[in-house]
Amino acid sequence: MDKIAVLIPCYNEEKTIGKVVRDAKAALPEATIYVYNNNSKDRTAEIAKEAGAVVRNEFMQGKGNVIRRMFREIDALVYVMVDGDDTYPMESAPEMVQMVLEHNADMVVGDRLSSTYYQENKRPFHNFGNDLVRLAVNKLFGSDVRDIMTGFRAFSYEFVKTFPVLSKGFEIETEMTIHAVYNNMQIDNVVIDYRDRPEGSVSKLDTFGDGFKVLRTIARLYRSYKPFGFFSIIAAFLALLSIIFLVPIIREYWVTGLVPRFPTLIVCCFVMMAAALSLFAGIILSTLAINNRREFEMQLNMLQRHKETDYAKEDEAFEK
Repeated sequence: MDKIAVLIPCYNEEKTIGKVVRDAKAALPEATIYVYNNNSKDRTAEIAKEAGAVVRNEFMQGKGNVIRRMFREIDALVYVMVDGDDTYPMESAPEMVQMVLEHNADMVVGDRLSSTYYQENKRPFHNFGNDLVRLAVNKLFGSDVRDIMTGFRAFSYEFVKTFPVLSKGFEIETEMTIHAVYNNMQIDNVVIDYRDRPEGSVSKLDTFGDGFKVLRTIARLYRSYKPFGFFSIIAAFLALLSIIFLVPIIREYWVTGLVPRFPTLIVCCFVMMAAALSLFAGIILSTLAINNRREFEMQLNMLQRHKETDYAKEDEAFEK
C-alpha cells in the first residue's frame, strides 16, 4: 500500500504530461505517480515514463472507465487525482493531502470557481455549465460544494474503495461529489489557481454532449439516492394535471347534474391513480435507500480495520 498515490488519467496529453509528472514529484516527493494511458495516439505514455511515472493502460475509452481501473488497482492511504493537461497547480497538493491525513477528510475538492477560473477559461458555455451543475447538485442534495466539475481532488482510502463507478465519461466528477454528499462523507474545499490549457493542447470535453450527460447523471443519482423526492415530484405533476382537467367536470356536474365528458373523467381518475402509485413507490424505495445507507456504514467500518491491518503489516515488514 502506498502512502500517497497521484493518479493522472491521460488521453493525448504529450504536450503537458511531462510537466505534470515533474510538478507532482516536486510537490509530493514521497508519492508514487501513476499515469493511466487511455488509448493515446501520441507520445503521452512514453513521455510520462521518461518523467518517472508508473504508466499503465486502460483500453476502454472514457475518463470514468480510467478512474474505475485506477481505484480498483491501487491501494493508498491518500489518493490525489489530477488531469494531465497542466491546468491545476500541484503546489496545492500537499495541503489537500494534509486534510485527508490530519483532518479526516474523505474528499478534498480543488476549488477553481472561487479563484481564477472565470478569468482564465475562454469557453463561456463551460462557465455556465459549471454554475448550473453546482446549483443543481447543491439544491437537490442539500450540500455546499463549491466546484462540482473540478478534476483536481484528494481522496481517502475509504472513499475510493466504497465508490461504485458507474459513469464512463466526464460525468464521473459529478458522480463522485454526489456519492460523498449522500453518504455523509467529509468534504473539504481548497481554493486553487486555475490556468487555461497551454497553446496547442486541446480539450476533449464536448461542451453540449458531455453537459447533457452530466445533467442526466444528476437526475439518475437523485432518483437512486433520493427516491422519495424524485417520485414525489412526478406524483405532484400527475396530480396537478389530473386536477386541472377534473375541476371543470366537477363544476359542470355541480351546476347541471350531468357529466358530458366521461372519457376525460376516466382518464383523470387513472392519472390520479398513477400519481398515488408514484408516491407509494417513492416511500418504498426510500426505505430501501435507508437500508443501503446502513450497509454502507458497516462497509466503512470493515474497510477501516482492513486499512489499519494492511498498513501495520507493511510497516512491520519495512522495519525488518
